Amino acid sequence: MDRRSFLLLTGAALTTPAHEWLIARGAEDTGRRTGRVVTAAYADHLDTITDRLRRMDDRVGGGSLAEKVRVQIDQVTSLMDNGSYTDSIGRRLHATTAELLRLAGWLNFDAGRHREARSYFVAALRAAHIAGDRELAANVLGFMSCQAKDLGNLDDAINLADTAISGYRGANPRVSAILHMRAAQAYANTGDVTETRRSIDAAYSAFRDADEDAGPAWSYWLDEAQINEQIGYCYLRLNDWSRATSHMRKAVQLHREPYSREGALRLALLADVYAQQGEPEQACRLGHQALDTLAVEVNSARCVGHVRQVSEHLRPYRRTAVAQDFDERLRQLAAA
Repeated sequence: MDRRSFLLLTGAALTTPAHEWLIARGAEDTGRRTGRVVTAAYADHLDTITDRLRRMDDRVGGGSLAEKVRVQIDQVTSLMDNGSYTDSIGRRLHATTAELLRLAGWLNFDAGRHREARSYFVAALRAAHIAGDRELAANVLGFMSCQAKDLGNLDDAINLADTAISGYRGANPRVSAILHMRAAQAYANTGDVTETRRSIDAAYSAFRDADEDAGPAWSYWLDEAQINEQIGYCYLRLNDWSRATSHMRKAVQLHREPYSREGALRLALLADVYAQQGEPEQACRLGHQALDTLAVEVNSARCVGHVRQVSEHLRPYRRTAVAQDFDERLRQLAAA
């Protein structure tokens, strides 16, 4: 990564937008009085499209979907610039735009385009602020924390997650669970066992209180399988192999669509647990299953990165036939 990109993804350049959101006053009127009238029914239609794009991402990954989302962002922002609508519709349009921008940020992050992802996330945060949607803005900060964590900017990851929790203070348990799990993952990467466990406990307690049908539309993805995956990831980073194995196994068992990005990711993470415990046969077996999905169904640089970590942790066994076969398949996928 070039120095300019690195500086845009660290420190004040990353956390300042978060702190501005925390203290800034909301917009007074988002309506527009000239142009073709935008109805509530049309706003509903836009939200339906956004939901379909979110769920497509679950299956195919960021590399296959980013351009479709960018086109939809252009259409919605053009409507906002040229349409006529009330303040309530204006806030809905800004919230829809914010969620599309958040999704575009996530897709670029998943595809390894970090600078573009950061720009989309910041734009999403500002659009959510104009919409007056603190749940959505806090969720954007959670994704920014996740990106910072993956880039190794751990202080930023913690600050962003804590800002999201402090700025939300809402009553929706599912949203609270999402935000506390972002903090848990950030703390786990620093090796802070106490704060990680505290955040996991807060997240799981909120998750147990969540109504399956309640919460914003974008929060649907946090289910029993997903929260076990994230808890397992935390214990993997803390080198707590027993808990990591238990939660990752449960996440894999509960997953309904194995040939999807999340299915590949869970297999790769569980394979990594086995690799670090010195069980190369188990690690390679699961790693091959992840590669099966990544070779055909899913386009996700982030998932490939996790499979590469499995290979790195198998280096002590690189002379074994199973490890050599696995590395060869990984090289073929990278070349493709």
